[in-house]
Amino acid sequence: MADERKPADPPLRSQSPRPIVDSKSPPSPPPSDKVFSPSPPHTMTPERRTIVEKSLKRKLDTRCSLFVLIYIMNYLDRNNIAAARLRGLQDDLSLDDQQYATCLSILYVGYILMQIPSNIVINLISRPSLYIAVVMLVWGLISTLTGIVTNFSGMVGTRFLLGFVEAAFLPGALLILSKWYTRKELTTRNAILFCGNLISNAFSALIAAGVLSNMQGVLGHAAWRWLFWIEGGLTMAVAISAAFILPDLPTNTRGFTEEELYVAQLRMTEDVGEEDKDAEGQKIFDGFFMMVRDWKVYVMMVAFTAYTVGLSFNAFFPSLTQTLGFSYVPTLLMSSPPWAFACAVTLVVCWHSDRTQEKFWHITLPMVGGLVGFLICMVTLNTAARYVALFLQASSYAGFVVFYSWISSSFPRPPAKRAVALAAINAFSQLGNVAGMYVWDLKEDGYRKSYGIVTSMFGAAIFGCWVFRTILARLNRQMEREEATAVAEGRVPAGEKGEGVVTGSETEDGGVVGPRMVRPFRYLL
Repeated sequence: MADERKPADPPLRSQSPRPIVDSKSPPSPPPSDKVFSPSPPHTMTPERRTIVEKSLKRKLDTRCSLFVLIYIMNYLDRNNIAAARLRGLQDDLSLDDQQYATCLSILYVGYILMQIPSNIVINLISRPSLYIAVVMLVWGLISTLTGIVTNFSGMVGTRFLLGFVEAAFLPGALLILSKWYTRKELTTRNAILFCGNLISNAFSALIAAGVLSNMQGVLGHAAWRWLFWIEGGLTMAVAISAAFILPDLPTNTRGFTEEELYVAQLRMTEDVGEEDKDAEGQKIFDGFFMMVRDWKVYVMMVAFTAYTVGLSFNAFFPSLTQTLGFSYVPTLLMSSPPWAFACAVTLVVCWHSDRTQEKFWHITLPMVGGLVGFLICMVTLNTAARYVALFLQASSYAGFVVFYSWISSSFPRPPAKRAVALAAINAFSQLGNVAGMYVWDLKEDGYRKSYGIVTSMFGAAIFGCWVFRTILARLNRQMEREEATAVAEGRVPAGEKGEGVVTGSETEDGGVVGPRMVRPFRYLL
């Protein structure tokens, strides 16, 4: 995934690392005593910078690829209950439809409760790889124990605990990626991470088909119990490797050279105009209070929650595929291709979003495709048409991935605030998953009424994204005016072409317009 890069731009003034130049005499130190200036490993030319950066990203991409496998296991352990239902779980536990929906939704209650505390913790510790590994080991154990439950209360308890522990992974992984990748790289890397989600939807059906069709009655146990035991055991095996492979921070990760770690920090400083570091003396909950005061967060919460309700068909995908009229094994096998298609669409959409640095249309156009799929299923019971519609519905996940990178790029600094914003928006959106579990009780006419509900939710999400884009555009214009005024009044010098200027103080809404900035920060639209 590493790519070529032009030689480094002119060095940043203020809080960026001092330039590393090939010169007989070192440059004079900046006048400020607050300049962020880690000691470079040695003199580095622009050409050397390019070579080191390629090596850094190659190593980083390789190690972060484990996140994809972890996300696959995360989703397998969360959603295998849908496949188990087709092989007798609901009958064996004597669950009615409302109780089954409760078993699905209770997971998100635990998920919501743990996300913000977990991301506060992971932003404070120096070895987040160990934290992720321990969390994964615990949720694998809980998933395994799900295979021994015998009643409704047991299933509710294990599902709640599973959601509580699994909550640490996704916002934690997104935070780690945002500490290493620039805004021009982050959407593609998030897409690769979310391919774990989409691949799990494709392969979970294949794994479930194999287990459910061959393990019935083995050692006297139902096949659906074996499904939980096998997938939970695989999760615990992967967890052990995570402690040794996943990266930690750009300041302390083992396996990188001193040059590579220096360039990693330099890249993140150049990306926004200040060091990716919390202020000295910052208290543990300061990031939370900064997030609460930023009203942009609430717009994203509402839009993302509507989007999540619209995507709730995911948990019922085998049941939706079953409306095509096939038995459970063909149904599971036919559930896989739409998600493989969605994975390909997501990679293309996110790559193009990074290339163009545009977010709104890359979020809303996949939703429009999903809306077409919903409408097809509402107006016809034709088998071929409904199967094509499932492909369109699954591909709407592409915009969901771009949305996550929009969160990171809209709350770039300080990292404590970014960590809480990611967790808070993701946690609030899980209310959409809770509500979504009850949307699909309306089975008449091939879930026509259910499709009507998610159609309206996609419409609300598109409107919310438009509102958020309008807000960011207004803030960008405000920053441009402030910079122009500062230059006109002579308070700061105009920068070289493409370099920007140094401006006043940070805006109340969280925009990065401060004396530490050289390249003018702009929100991505």
